[in-house]
Amino acid sequence: MSTRTRLRTQERRQAQQAALVRRSKRRRILVSVGALVIAALVAAITVAVVQAAGHERTLLDANGAVVAPQHLTHTGAIAVGRADAPVTVEIYYDYMCPACGAFEKANGGELDQLVADGVARIELRPIAFLDEQSSGTEYSTRSANAFAAVADAAPDRVWDFHTALYEQQPAEGSEGLSDEQIAKIAADAGVPADVVDGFTDDTFRPWVASVTREAFDSGVQGTPTVKINGEAFEGNVYAVGPLTKAIKSAADDR
Repeated sequence: MSTRTRLRTQERRQAQQAALVRRSKRRRILVSVGALVIAALVAAITVAVVQAAGHERTLLDANGAVVAPQHLTHTGAIAVGRADAPVTVEIYYDYMCPACGAFEKANGGELDQLVADGVARIELRPIAFLDEQSSGTEYSTRSANAFAAVADAAPDRVWDFHTALYEQQPAEGSEGLSDEQIAKIAADAGVPADVVDGFTDDTFRPWVASVTREAFDSGVQGTPTVKINGEAFEGNVYAVGPLTKAIKSAADDR
């Protein structure tokens, strides 16, 4: 074998060894990245499971018998508007939910007019799944409990109180409104003083926990969830117009 041939053979071997080293490094990097991704996924799944379990415990730990407010519909909703309205609009919401606040800002006035015109009947379904987003004060439950108390004893004031709560909605992640602030909003919305005084009795907290669990068991995946005559509304709930158009269309079909 000539010297030139030996040198070429040696160079090829060196190149092959270098390629092997590079491939080995790439494999180690990929394995490490894969391990990190898997670890992150496991951590995320663990957090989700723990949060879900904690949420379920919160719902199940409501003390006392479930006392439903008076004046509910046969399906358990709090109704606003004429019973003979051609369109029923169901709304699942949480008073801490910023998306619900955006929905109310876009559609509240429109819904108010549709109710006044006798076109729509609103079925309000308050739930409380964002208690953990109010720094330990359980604002979602406290506000829903207050709303249930108004539905029970002053049903003619529920729509005004509902609207006012969203007009003064606290930021998600804050402590929410205090009991005193909720009481003032109710009083300003025309809720009688004796009803307001009963908010802190927490009579309807178990009911709030119960309907929250029932909502998610029925397939509700988040808020706001809006249904028109029982069918989920899939349009844009954060713009003025699409929901109103769908409601009027449903009315025309009756």
